[in-house]
Order: sequence, then structure tokens, then C-alpha cells
Amino acid sequence: MFVQNNSIRAAKAYMQDRLHEQFSASELRQIVRESICFRLDLSPSEYLLSDDQLLSESDLLFLRSIVKRLLNHEPFQYIMGSTHFCDLVIKTDARALIPRPETEELVNWISEYYSSSQGLKVLDVCTGSGCIALALKHAQPSWNLVGLDISSQAIDLANENANVLGLQVDFKVGDALEGNSLEQFDDERIDCIVSNPPYIPESDREQMEKNVLLYEPDLALFVPNKDPLVFYRSIGVSAMNLLKGEGMVFFEIHEELGEKTIELMREIGFVNIELRKDLQGKNRMLKLQKP
Repeated sequence: MFVQNNSIRAAKAYMQDRLHEQFSASELRQIVRESICFRLDLSPSEYLLSDDQLLSESDLLFLRSIVKRLLNHEPFQYIMGSTHFCDLVIKTDARALIPRPETEELVNWISEYYSSSQGLKVLDVCTGSGCIALALKHAQPSWNLVGLDISSQAIDLANENANVLGLQVDFKVGDALEGNSLEQFDDERIDCIVSNPPYIPESDREQMEKNVLLYEPDLALFVPNKDPLVFYRSIGVSAMNLLKGEGMVFFEIHEELGEKTIELMREIGFVNIELRKDLQGKNRMLKLQKP
């Protein structure tokens, strides 16, 4: 037996003992809490009072399997099959990147900027799981959201999320680096484009965590060292054709490439460019306007 008894207290101790070298104390508390609450369908308040509750052998094996998968660096969000994002539960698996908290900040910025606007046409380029488009639709039901991604598997996942959440978003397969993919919107004149595109140079691989490198899709992460702004250039040029006059673009960016991205956007012709830091103080988001 891998626990002293079948109590939740013993299961917590087992998980903490096996995983404490891999996760911070706060991360580990969250993992243990979410794993047990998920398995037993406990509320947060019930969890606080659950230490003496007994687990079945099946429950214990479930928790041990989570530990084994985490020790193999599999992302916890993929193991659970979902993650929380902007008040939504987003299905997560290896077809798309795991939604990050800093991307929630980008969504909040857009919602705040357009807080009184109705019926906007918004295009989410490199949509992945659909989290940005779905969160915006949830916050602004009158908006017309379209999500674009080169990966048909990611689009399938985005559509699954839309169906489960009951949110109407038009997800399409298309390549952000190919003008033809964006030309399909030429006759629709868009109010706002948002994108969290691939922006990590290949040279950054050595610094990245194994759970990202081994499990999340390279296609959604990496760009060539010689041209790390390739997606921003392509999307920016297309945006000049697609946006209405004074339309906006919101980007998530590489924290070390903020000034270079701003310079590129100015060269393309954008004005009123604003760089915003995330809650960790990193240069993470850009807002820019078509003249």
C-alpha cells in the first residue's frame, strides 16, 4: 500500500511527498486540491473538512496515476482535461496550448477597451483552443467572433469548447502567414483583431520547462531565430487591409521583444501604440490602431 491508510489526509501527504521537488508549495497545494475535488466532486468548503474522509482503492489508484504522470512532466491541465480561463472551463489537450493567466489579462484589456461597444466583428488569429474568442464572446454576447488557426486539430478542439460552453464562435482553418487565409475576410471589414501567435525563438528551447517541450505543440510555440516577429509582420500587414478605419489590434508578445515589435508595427503604419505589462511586470501586450 502506498498510503498509510485510505484517508484523504494520507493521500495528501503521499502526493506532497512525491511531488514537492517538482512544484512550488502553492502549485502543489492547488494540484492536490483540484485532483481530490475532481475525483470526489467536492466543493472547496467540503475539501477543507475532508481530511478524515476515506477513499476507495479506485480513488487511490486514480491519485497515484496523476502523480506518475506529473513525474513524467505531463501538464496537470492535460491530465485533468480542462483549465479555468476568464470564468470559463476550457477543455485542454495536446491539440493546442494550455491557456495562460497572462492571456486572461489580454482578454480583460479588450473587454475594458470596448466595454460599451455592441455588435463588434472580432477576429482571433492563432486561436488554438479558442479560449480568447470564447472568453470575449462570453463577456460580450453581441459581438461576432471568428477564430482562425492553421491546425485543424486545434480548430476541432475550439469547436468542442464552443459546443460545451454554448457559445457561438465561427472557427476556421487558416494560416496566419498566408495572405490568402485572411483574404476570406476582405469583404467583412473587422473592428478588432487579437492574436497570441507563436513567438518563442528556437534558441529559447533550452530554457523551457519539460512539461511544455514534451507535451505542448511546437507549432504553436516556436518561430525561427532569424525572424522571431514573422507572425506579427504577417498579421500586421493583413490587418491594415482587413480592419475598419481606426480599427484596433491587440497582441500578446514576447517579453523581451516589445520595442522591436513596436518598431515593426510603426513601420507597417500603425499609430497610438501602447505597451502594457502583465501582473508579473513583464512587457506582455500591445494595443495598436489603424489610422
